[in-house]
Amino acid sequence: MGGRPVSERNLDGSSWKLAEPHAHQVQGMVVSGFSHLPISQTLLLRFDWDKTVRGGAWLEALAEIAPVTPADGKQDSSASLGITATGLKKMGLSDEILAGFSQPFREGMFQTDRMRRLNDRVGTQWSECVIDGGPLWSANTPPDNSGEGSGLLASLPRRDSVRVVTELTVHAILIIHCTDAPEATTWAKETAAVLKRCDVNVVRAKETTLGFDDEGMVREHFGFVDGLSQPIPWDEEAVRDAPPAPDPIHGIALGDVVLGHTDGHHETTTGPLVVPGNNALADPDDPSALDLLFNGSYLVVRELRQDVAGFWNDAERIARTMGTNPATGGQFDGNWVGERVIGRSMEGDVLRPDGVLPRKPVSPPNEAHAASSETKPVPDNEFLYWDDDRAGLGCPLGSHIRRGNPRDGLATKPSQTKSLLASSNRHRIIRRARKFGPYIEDRMVDDGVERGLIFAVINADIERQFEFVQQSWMMSPSFHTLFDETDPLLGPKSNFSIGAEPVRRRVTIHNHTKLAGGDYFFLPSLPALEWLSGL
Repeated sequence: MGGRPVSERNLDGSSWKLAEPHAHQVQGMVVSGFSHLPISQTLLLRFDWDKTVRGGAWLEALAEIAPVTPADGKQDSSASLGITATGLKKMGLSDEILAGFSQPFREGMFQTDRMRRLNDRVGTQWSECVIDGGPLWSANTPPDNSGEGSGLLASLPRRDSVRVVTELTVHAILIIHCTDAPEATTWAKETAAVLKRCDVNVVRAKETTLGFDDEGMVREHFGFVDGLSQPIPWDEEAVRDAPPAPDPIHGIALGDVVLGHTDGHHETTTGPLVVPGNNALADPDDPSALDLLFNGSYLVVRELRQDVAGFWNDAERIARTMGTNPATGGQFDGNWVGERVIGRSMEGDVLRPDGVLPRKPVSPPNEAHAASSETKPVPDNEFLYWDDDRAGLGCPLGSHIRRGNPRDGLATKPSQTKSLLASSNRHRIIRRARKFGPYIEDRMVDDGVERGLIFAVINADIERQFEFVQQSWMMSPSFHTLFDETDPLLGPKSNFSIGAEPVRRRVTIHNHTKLAGGDYFFLPSLPALEWLSGL
């Protein structure tokens, strides 16, 4: 899902491309949502070899059957690869090199403090936003009692630390993107067979899809058009055909997506320096040294299950308690409530006090599509909140899209809008989510079928980007001017305020999206993958 709506009208799913040599080094999924490859297989891998096996051998085998795709062109099929910290450790990466990776990545998603800030754990219990019994899979990162400081206290374990061990250990994730399901299934089986000979086993697999509707727009299982808003990375040297300045609404620094480039705080992340054939830190003055993080990124993956019938029955329940809709004279309905939870109409148009934001015409990608449905207007994503919806009378202040990307909406006076928009953009993430499971036939009837989302996020700073959004915006009970409320789509049972005059309406909404597994992965550059294959 790129910088504009992921649809068949925007064939490459992106609005930015990298210049060389970066395009040939960065993994393709960083810059493209592969909208031309709507079917994929998501394979979670576990390394089961013993200590006598060379840790990089499996990468050499993978390169023969499913080579990782660079970002330098459109492909007929594609493969993307992420590795967990425990996976790198299992491959034999030395501790001194691994110490050069970010702390959230090294600790993993289920470290004590991270579970709290993500609202996965409440006290000694799993949050209601997690499936019964706890998550099924993770990297199973062992607790690190070494501390970040020095002295005796730094080496002691925390008294309130929680050791999480999931049923499945995942060392890597391989996502293969294809044009159709048979091709993806065949490729996945062939790849799994090759990896098994290297003692790498597929421990969990999901067929995932974008899921285009008849209008060529992506829809998630609750029925809403998805993938409508993405940041647009900018770097005048590394982004091909970059405009003179970042996009005024969606522009972010390339370093917030790709490691080794300048980020939104005007800083550049540097990683551990290594040389071919040497599993130790290199001399900084060695001209052959490789920055292992350069042109890589971090991938956040969370497997989320969606209770579609639960969501819509809850929406209908809420609608029945709200009485008469003054705008229509009739009763409120479930669609009206569900749209306020998201902040957009079912068709993807952002809600405004006087209805929805008018659609924006788009140019066809080429002459062949000029007369097709791809010329239809799409939901306008070039909006801000301050000027025409600062009170949330259209798009509620605590709606899912407003919490996920507040834009200029957190300002309390006009002079703050520009700086708060810039601040908001420094926390932006690139979404690469795909669905698993069939669409439900009747959204009001639970058919017992497992369905949901492989929620995948690309960012360079897990703590400042993904974790901040989750903790400070999505799960914060005091977001904006609200109190005792969390995100109505992802959060636990909570109050939810819907803007209205003279006073806002406040309803209670339940959780219908639950975490089934997840962790943090490193997306190595192609040069880094080549070095890792030599371990």
